[in-house]
Amino acid sequence: MTTSSSVQAVIFDWAGTIVDFGSFAPTSIFVEAFKQGFDFDINLEEARAPMGLGKWDHIQAVGKLPSVDARWQAQFGRAMNESDIDAIYAAFMPLQKAKVADHAAPILNAIEVVDGLKAKGIKIGSCSGYPREVMDVLIPAARDYGYQPDCVVATDDLPQGGRPAAHMALKNLLELQVSDVRRCIKVDDAAPGITEGHNAGMWTVALLLSGNEAGLTFEQYQNAAPAALDVARATAREKLSASKPHYMIDTIADFPEVVADIERRIAAGERP
Repeated sequence: MTTSSSVQAVIFDWAGTIVDFGSFAPTSIFVEAFKQGFDFDINLEEARAPMGLGKWDHIQAVGKLPSVDARWQAQFGRAMNESDIDAIYAAFMPLQKAKVADHAAPILNAIEVVDGLKAKGIKIGSCSGYPREVMDVLIPAARDYGYQPDCVVATDDLPQGGRPAAHMALKNLLELQVSDVRRCIKVDDAAPGITEGHNAGMWTVALLLSGNEAGLTFEQYQNAAPAALDVARATAREKLSASKPHYMIDTIADFPEVVADIERRIAAGERP
C-alpha cells in the first residue's frame, strides 16, 4: 500500500478509546469482584481512579486509595495484602471474560476513523490493560463490529509489566516494523496510557468524553446539555493534564484533525 502520511503508526487503547464508550466493562467488574471476593463495597469512582494500569496492579492501587484503605481496615482489621489482591483478581477474571464482549461495540465514528488511517497507509496498533485471556474474548467480538487492528498487545504479553512503562507501545512498533517512534501517535483515555506514549517517544492524544475520566454512558453523552458536557470535559481535562498529552479531544471522531496537525508539525521538523 502506498503511504500518503508522514505518520507511520497509531497505537490505540481499547476500552474508552475505540470500544466501550465510558469504559464501563472494567469498572463495573471491579465493583463486582470486590463484592464477590470479600463482600466489600467500592463505588465506580474508586474503581475508575487507577484506570489504565494492568488489572492486578489496578486492584492494588484501588486498595491503596485512602477511602478504600480506611473501610478495608475497619472491616478486616488490617490493610489489603497481596493474597487479597490475588483473590479479587481471581474473581475479576471470569467475570470480565464473561462480560467483556457485551462492551465491544465501537465508539462513534471509530471504525470510519481507523479505516481512514489505514487508507493513508498508517499502521494500526493497540494495547490494553486487559490480560491476554480477556483480549482473546474481546478481539473477535470487536472484529464482528468491523474493528481489526494490525497488532494487539495485552498487559501480560511482556514480562516487564504494563503501563505507564513503554513496553507495550514499543512491542507494537516492533511487530508493525515501524522505523521511527517520532512518527507514531499513542491515543488513550487514561493517564497511564498517555505516560506510556511519552515514555515510548510518541505523540500523545487524550480523549476527554468517551473514556474513563468523564465516565459517561453513550446515552448520557448524546442527551447531555452543552453545559453538562462542559463540566465533564473540564473534569477529564483536569485529571488528564497531569500526564501532559500533546492533544486533548472529546472522542476518536475528532482524531483526523489531530493527525493532520501532527503531519504538519512533522513536516516542519518538530518532534514529540
